[in-house]
Amino acid sequence: MNDDELTKALSVVLRDLAAQCPVQPVVRDAEDGGITLYAPDASGWGVYVWPDSRPGARLAEIADRVQDWAVEALWAEGASAVWPPCPAHPDTHPLTATVVEGKAVWACPRSGVAVAFIGELGEL
Repeated sequence: MNDDELTKALSVVLRDLAAQCPVQPVVRDAEDGGITLYAPDASGWGVYVWPDSRPGARLAEIADRVQDWAVEALWAEGASAVWPPCPAHPDTHPLTATVVEGKAVWACPRSGVAVAFIGELGEL
């Protein structure tokens, strides 16, 4: 995955973050070729993917890294560290980024039900 592909895939995940997360990152290119997300407390979190990942898996990997950043950033701000929240089980666990039939989705980790395609949380 080249830098342009990473940037495009990250923009898909950041749509979900913008739709449902009160903490937003400052996004910068990293020196190692990845991207770094910075929280309000100036802590950084690297986003990268393995070059041999399948497209759906790549997007799910990126969503997983962004989710890790969001949980840490929310906790640092004193907010509920559950992002994205599971609509079936509010305030208990976040959705999980996974791949179903080659498509990257957010799914409930308890039931396994796909809730939304990654990038479409704002449409819920």
